Order: sequence, then C-alpha cells, then structure tokens
Amino acid sequence: MIWHDKNISLKELEQWSKNTMSELLDIHFTEIGNDFLKATMPVDNRTIQPYGLLHGGASATLAETVGSVASALIINREKQMCVGLEINANHIRSARNGLVTAIAKPLHLGATTHVWDIKITDEKEKLICVSRLTVAVLNKKNNTIH
Repeated sequence: MIWHDKNISLKELEQWSKNTMSELLDIHFTEIGNDFLKATMPVDNRTIQPYGLLHGGASATLAETVGSVASALIINREKQMCVGLEINANHIRSARNGLVTAIAKPLHLGATTHVWDIKITDEKEKLICVSRLTVAVLNKKNNTIH
C-alpha cells in the first residue's frame, strides 16, 4: 500500500471537497485501492460544452482532482502539501450523459514530485480521456510554503 494515511475513509475525502470546484462539479471519491484512487463525476449541465458533450476542461478537472488528492494521501500533510505542476489530457472520445470514472495510478513517487497516470472511462468502461499529472511536494514551515 502506497498511502501514508492508511486509515482514511471515503467520507473524510468527501469532506476535503467542501466549498471547492470538486463539490461544484459533484465529484465523489468511490474507492481507495492499494495503489490507486478512484472518483466519479456526472456528465450534466455543469460539465458539458455547447454541443452537449463532456467538456475537456471538466475531464481535466476530474483528473487533477483525483491525482492531487492521491498525492495528498501519500505525504505527511502536517509537514507537506501538494500542488499541481503540469497536466495534460488526451480526449479519446466524449460522453453525453451518465457518470465518468477516473482512476489515478502512480508512475513516479519521489520526495519532491509525483507523476500520476489517470484514465477516465464512461459507464461502459470505454476510454474517454488519458491524462498525466505532475504534482510538486512542498514543505510547510510555520504555515507557509517552502
């Protein structure tokens, strides 16, 4: 298991989303595996573009959310914090409705950076988006970032 906090619950992760974009887009964490984190997001009026298709930015938001939270589960959050450095997203196909699911798996877990492979699928498990997220691990000192 890769997680620093091995006893965290999905309910606790939901609390992290309060008053954030994740809450606005109705992103929910659904599974914490030994080496992956999974979350879902509805395809609805909040997440579509004018043609009625899932917005690429919504897919990127879901990917960055699940990858960033996964990084936060690996570090000691009392001493460190994580921030996104770079994200890319290849939109393979789109969705018009239902739920999309993102699964983040680590490609690299270093002392100062994490790199995540994130795959987003639809309810039929068809690949919607492939994303890679690089996260910086920063040290906290007296409630400031260093």
